[in-house]
Amino acid sequence: MSATNAIIILQDGHSAAVRAVPMPQLRDEWVLVKVKAISLNPTDWKHIDYSIAEHGCRLGCDYSGIVEDVGRAVSKFKPGDRIAGYVHGGDRLNHENGSFSEIIIAKPHAAFHIPGTMSYAEAATLGVSVATTGLSLYHTLGLPFAATPNSEPLSVLIHAGSTSTALVGIQFAKASGLTVIATCSPHNFDHVRMVGADAVFDYNSPTCASDIKTLTHNKLQYAWDCMGSGGELCAAAMTDTMPAAYVTVNRKRNSSYATPNKIANVQHVVIGYDGLGDDYIWEGELRSPSPDCCTFVKSFFERCSGLLVNERIKPLRCILNKTGSGLSGALRGLDELRAGNVSAAKLVYTL
Repeated sequence: MSATNAIIILQDGHSAAVRAVPMPQLRDEWVLVKVKAISLNPTDWKHIDYSIAEHGCRLGCDYSGIVEDVGRAVSKFKPGDRIAGYVHGGDRLNHENGSFSEIIIAKPHAAFHIPGTMSYAEAATLGVSVATTGLSLYHTLGLPFAATPNSEPLSVLIHAGSTSTALVGIQFAKASGLTVIATCSPHNFDHVRMVGADAVFDYNSPTCASDIKTLTHNKLQYAWDCMGSGGELCAAAMTDTMPAAYVTVNRKRNSSYATPNKIANVQHVVIGYDGLGDDYIWEGELRSPSPDCCTFVKSFFERCSGLLVNERIKPLRCILNKTGSGLSGALRGLDELRAGNVSAAKLVYTL
């Protein structure tokens, strides 16, 4: 096979379509994967609408499938293995990068063996969320992966708790022995509690921040914003008597949250692509990830494998082939995501 089908950015730079493209070339530190399922993330449609990607870029991040071949430097996987993880879709520096394709290349350190009890569709929901959770809660905020016995549980606020990444993050936080306070819309309260949140608040309530501050006795030191719109709420909910740290996955430009706890001085932005270890273009500039991000993601995926096998971390709720199966269905599914029609679940498409 000399060609494969993929969703790519068209010549106008801000639209996409399914097209036949050359087969991706296997590299020494990559694996070649026959894709069985993909899931959609907001970053996928943003790469189209905001012209983050360019003509010829293949889109998509989350995937699951079967290993077809491995590079000479790969020992973690072998042909025939069931695999899931994430890649950098819409990569201007590597147009072959992207999961929305029948055949893809992927970095093995940002992937895991799919447990026997997990379907391809379920596994495809996890890659981006697992990496972003690890980089946010543990690498950036420095929260303990496993609580010390008899220690007082640390609390973390997870804003936008019904987003896919937050739902994975809540599970990891609980597995680590943390107390989780989440915010979301009331219609998702039950689901967010079901995955492990200890307390849930309506982020549209005018008393949300003060209610959280009361619950935590003005001692909340850690907040993770999984939407990028919760900086002011998080700042107001956090302690003003101790050091505090805030991390977001999507900070608004020129945002600043000047509060008594000086949260503006400890803001962090996590970009999941850093964990893949390759240079890329971000906001028009070359970004060179710190090597420790790649090292961390490698170790985090290895550590989370056991949690997936024993089902302490479970896949997200799937909405399967909502707009039709395959790449064409996934392309239509991006419109659902744009319109905000997906909540507390992931759109998944089988190939």
